Amino acid sequence: MRDAARNLTLLTDLYQLTMMDGYLKNGKEGDIAVFDLFYRRNNVITYSVAAGLEQAIDYILNIRFEEEDIEYLRSLHLFDEQFLEYLRTFRFTGDVYAVPEGTMVFPEEPIITVRAPVLEAQFLETALLNIVNHQTLIASKSSKVAYAAKGDSVMEFGLRRAQGPDAGIYGARASVIGGCRSTSNVLAGEMFHIPVAGTHAHSWVMNFPTEYEAFRAYAKMYPDACLLLVDTYDTLGSGVPNAIRVFKELRAAGHEPKGIRLDSGDLAYLSKCARKMLDEAGFPDAIICASGDLDEYLITSLKNQGARIDLWGVGTKLITSADMPALGGVYKLSALTPKGGSEIPKIKLSDNSDKITNPGFKQVYRIYDNKTGKAEADLIALRSEEFDESRPLTVFHPKDTWKRTTFTDYTLRPLLEQVIRGGKLVAQMPDLAAICEYAEREKESFWDEYKRPDNPHVYKVDLSQKLYDIKNAMIAQIGENHG
Repeated sequence: MRDAARNLTLLTDLYQLTMMDGYLKNGKEGDIAVFDLFYRRNNVITYSVAAGLEQAIDYILNIRFEEEDIEYLRSLHLFDEQFLEYLRTFRFTGDVYAVPEGTMVFPEEPIITVRAPVLEAQFLETALLNIVNHQTLIASKSSKVAYAAKGDSVMEFGLRRAQGPDAGIYGARASVIGGCRSTSNVLAGEMFHIPVAGTHAHSWVMNFPTEYEAFRAYAKMYPDACLLLVDTYDTLGSGVPNAIRVFKELRAAGHEPKGIRLDSGDLAYLSKCARKMLDEAGFPDAIICASGDLDEYLITSLKNQGARIDLWGVGTKLITSADMPALGGVYKLSALTPKGGSEIPKIKLSDNSDKITNPGFKQVYRIYDNKTGKAEADLIALRSEEFDESRPLTVFHPKDTWKRTTFTDYTLRPLLEQVIRGGKLVAQMPDLAAICEYAEREKESFWDEYKRPDNPHVYKVDLSQKLYDIKNAMIAQIGENHG
């Protein structure tokens, strides 16, 4: 059986293949399609952090239908030999544009745009959504957790609760892009050069006759990285006192302890009591780490209660994005150029206005106020449009068009960058450390009002006048044709 990690080509839905076969049989192999990957508006995530591009690009560049894939597809009795022979030499030859990983993105904005022969562009849908939806979801949750921690370090602790190995591995990667500084996941640490962190479990303490002996044995092995879990039996009655006893022994031997971890109980109360005990015992630099079903809401609450916690271990609710288990990303056709013809914008209509797509081959511009350096709005426009930053720019709400803002001293930054041209990688892919640095700069460029967990201010995402006019003309025309 083939190791699927080497070749994920068949990581697709069957209907991608049946549509490809249909396009081929209907002579559409020369048509050029433009697809946008974006997520729709929802009630939980008001912004997201784009992630997963590196794995998406790796998938695209390594598509190969191997002989066993061809044989499997033949066994389905759905495809004729012409199509199977086509797949034998199938490669991606088109163009891909994407926002850099770590970019703050908002509903309806293309995160990735694919422009390629229609069979190739169609085939990418499932895998791209699988990769980008998941990592963007976890990076977004991590960003909110890190924001709630207000500069404290956050460790990703979720591997044992993740929905499978891939979710744990790539969720750890995404969580670091979002703002976590380390992970308990050793394989993710090795693969992506993420700092790994962890101490011992309650079972370690329970394996010794007494809590003190367990702590002493651990400290003997790791004298310069001794962080003790103190809530196995009685946090304040025995756990912290035994930890202090061992810390004193460490200091007498020329070492300094790292600190303690709390994993249960009233974390606000326990951390304040533990801080007082550690300080009075002469260990003001010993940190207090907390874990146990944490998320951005509980961290915010604990901070408001004056909890004395320095380091946060966040697991289940981060790695599963517990309050929103799916991003809701979609991949929609926005333009089509028939062989030998001109580009035709395409639109999907719906009784639900949020599901009406934006037509055309587009770019997203971020508008920065030159005085503050802060992002003020995003503008989705056609790639053929040009803007003059020396002239005032007025943007308006795409539904409530009377809501308008005019910028006079501003800078426009195009977000979508070309990463693949003609099937070849043309952009340098940054390492994870560079992505994280960029993601931090991105977050700093937004006002706190957009990032707060409760009732955040809604960031402006508008359409250019030209795109707005084309979209509404198409809606009206389709309404007439199908009235």
